Amino acid sequence: MIRALTEDDLAVYLPLRREALLDAPLAFAASPDDDFASSAIDLAAQMKKAPDWVIFGAFEDRLIGTAGLIRDRHVKAAHKMHLWGMYVTPAARGKGVAAQLLQAAIDHARATEGVEWIFLGVTAAAPAAKRLYERAGFQLWGTEPDALREGNQSVVEHRMALRL
Repeated sequence: MIRALTEDDLAVYLPLRREALLDAPLAFAASPDDDFASSAIDLAAQMKKAPDWVIFGAFEDRLIGTAGLIRDRHVKAAHKMHLWGMYVTPAARGKGVAAQLLQAAIDHARATEGVEWIFLGVTAAAPAAKRLYERAGFQLWGTEPDALREGNQSVVEHRMALRL
């Protein structure tokens, strides 16, 4: 089941977010020590901004995946939403969960008045995610070299967009 998370879900979301950052450190710009999405207080405040700020969750017997959408806060750029925090637990991968989360995000953006684009960044450390976005119609518009560093590793980040 895919649905938008509520404040009541934060107790299960926060450990999954931490798992994501530890499981795939080069797939996320955030780390556990500097992640804005690791604070229940901050997230609860953001959730009040729906439909301009939302996190979708995939549930089986527990939360197994998430994807966030945030609308650009600048009036001149409010026609854009940004996908962030896409993650599916390793045991749930390969079962279509990520595609369902992505479709929920796309459907939400389409239903949000004035939104015409979804933008995202996906690092070279997540090739399966990049293929998922391509299958959904996202187009590559740029690549940032040396975008993220973790220890001695560095990855590029591909910038992608979908016109709704």
